[in-house]
Amino acid sequence: MQMISPEDRKTILKWCIQAAFGVAGYAAILFLTAGRLDWLWGWVFIGLTAIFMASHVVLLVPINPDLLVERAGGLRQEGGKRWDRWVAALAGGVFPMISWIVAAWDLRFGWSSPKPLAVHLIGMGAVALGFALFMWAMVSNAYFSEVVRIQEDRGHQVATDGPYRFVRHPGYSGAILAFLGTPLLLGSWWALIPTGFGVGGYILRTALEDKTLQLELEGYQAYTEQVHYRLIPGVW
Repeated sequence: MQMISPEDRKTILKWCIQAAFGVAGYAAILFLTAGRLDWLWGWVFIGLTAIFMASHVVLLVPINPDLLVERAGGLRQEGGKRWDRWVAALAGGVFPMISWIVAAWDLRFGWSSPKPLAVHLIGMGAVALGFALFMWAMVSNAYFSEVVRIQEDRGHQVATDGPYRFVRHPGYSGAILAFLGTPLLLGSWWALIPTGFGVGGYILRTALEDKTLQLELEGYQAYTEQVHYRLIPGVW
C-alpha cells in the first residue's frame, strides 16, 4: 500500500463524505419524486450506486491513492478544458438526474405498465456490468482524471493495459452501459428519452477527448494505430 500524506488523507476523507451525501441525495430525490419508499428496484439502483462509490476507495486507496485525490478535484481543476465542464456536467450529471426523476414519475403516475421481471434483471445486469467496466478502466489507468486535461504534473502517459487493449475509452463505455441499463432497472421506457441525450453527451465527450489526446499527449497517436476503436470494438 502506498504511503498517504496527511493532506491527501483529508482530501480522500472529504471525498468519501461527499460521496456518501451524494448517494443519500440520490435516494432522497428518487423516492421523494416517486412518493413512496416501497420501490424495490429503486433500492436496488441505490444499492448498486453505493457499491460503485465505495469501490473507488476499496480499489484505489491500496494501489493508487493519488488518483482518488486527483479525481476529488472535480470538474473545475486547473488545466481542464473549458468545454469539458459543460459536456461532463450534462452527460454525467444533468441527464442522469432527469432520467431518474422521469422514472420515478413514471412509477408514481402510472405512465407505463409494469415491466416483466426479465426487463428489470437485464437492466440490473447492465448497470452492474457498466459500473464494473468503469472501475476496471479506472484501476488500469493511473491518469483516469475527472476532467479532460494533460496531467503534466503527474507525468501523464498513455494507458494500454486492461480494457484499454480493446477500446480507447472503456470508462465511457462502462458509463454508457450503466446509463442505458438504468431505465430498464427502474422499469421506465420514458426514462430512455433523457438517457438518449446523456449517451449523446458521452459520445461527444469521447470524440472531443480523443482528439485532444491525439494532439497533446505524447504516444497517443501511435496508440490509436494499435487500438482502433473508441467505445465499441468493431463499431466506433
